[in-house]
Amino acid sequence: MTELVLRPLADAFMQVGVYVAVMVAFFGWLRWRHGDRVTDGLTRRPRLGPLVGALLGVSPGCGGAIVLMPLYARGKVSFGTVVAALAATMGDSSWVVLAWNPLFALQIHVLLFAVGLVTGYVVDALGIDPARRRARATAAPARTAGPVPALVTAAGGPVTARSTGTDPATGLPPAAPGRPGGHAGAGPGTPVAGRGAGLLDGLRRRDPAPAFWGLTTPAFAVSVPVVFQMVDPTVLTRALGGVDPYLALGVLGTLVAVLIFAAGRGRLADDSLETAYPRSLRETLRHSAHEASFVTVWVAVAYLGWQVVTTATGFDGSQLALTGLLGVLVGAAIGLIPGCAVQIVFTGLYVSGGLPLPTLVANAISQDGDALIPLAALRRHSAALATVITTIPAAAVGAALLVLL
Repeated sequence: MTELVLRPLADAFMQVGVYVAVMVAFFGWLRWRHGDRVTDGLTRRPRLGPLVGALLGVSPGCGGAIVLMPLYARGKVSFGTVVAALAATMGDSSWVVLAWNPLFALQIHVLLFAVGLVTGYVVDALGIDPARRRARATAAPARTAGPVPALVTAAGGPVTARSTGTDPATGLPPAAPGRPGGHAGAGPGTPVAGRGAGLLDGLRRRDPAPAFWGLTTPAFAVSVPVVFQMVDPTVLTRALGGVDPYLALGVLGTLVAVLIFAAGRGRLADDSLETAYPRSLRETLRHSAHEASFVTVWVAVAYLGWQVVTTATGFDGSQLALTGLLGVLVGAAIGLIPGCAVQIVFTGLYVSGGLPLPTLVANAISQDGDALIPLAALRRHSAALATVITTIPAAAVGAALLVLL
């Protein structure tokens, strides 16, 4: 039972979760302190759009790409800038490879940046921009028929602060009543309606960050020497009277991540503009706890599922059909699925040895993470075209790696 169930759960937190938490907090702090300077500079130098888009997109997580979506909706950046960010981003699955092998993560992110940069400039050079084309098509009727039609959401309704989580005039989250400088949406002290379980209701009402970081801090201190083989785990176990701190903290950490994940109803904390623009250090830490929990849960699903399958059937991945050109095409097609959950599991399979590198690369280029969600709410036709466009370089680069490797 320990090796079949508990060990994969512990590895998910100790090998991935704690490092994700630290890195998410660091990049969140950078966005909190310097994010406005990047976007302001981008609007002043539109020709650098794809370059800045690729830089924002290649940063781990989804926040860098998300901040571009309202700028595109307001006509401040080009469609090529958006495509560059979406092609460069690996979403939250980037945390998985960063925690697993930082050198490999650096290499794949350099590749993603180059692909995003080239794709973005090609899109702009070809003049592809569905939003501007639709605007030109409706400009004449709009001048004679009255007010310009309101933006519409992916569901066909008008874009409002409630439908997109942003103010259509500014692209930023609306200020919440009674919370100066804050934003709308459920916060740590926001009551939640319904008859949910008392534990989950309590987690929704309270800020989980202190408890999460209180566990993550000692877990990180144990994980670093164990994972990087600086100390024999049995030495720590003997020093603690037979208690394996790696296993105990790892399983407990994954369980806490599951509670936070369930309290958030399985939604990623980085799928809105509010979390892409953190307003305080406390908000940054709170968001880090939610995002790290989200990634940890899906990595645990991948690790546990893979362990159960290999133990029960002897399947080691070599029998998987996701090899060769078929694997590249399947990886690129899976990247069309919006959101990060499926992509995290897919990347977890690679880390576990279940996928070849070209398949992973094709998926990494094709996937758009959570940045596609606000874009779909603001410009649904642009979102659909952008996610299709990114599959083209995904398949091409994946196929090239088949030849080179």
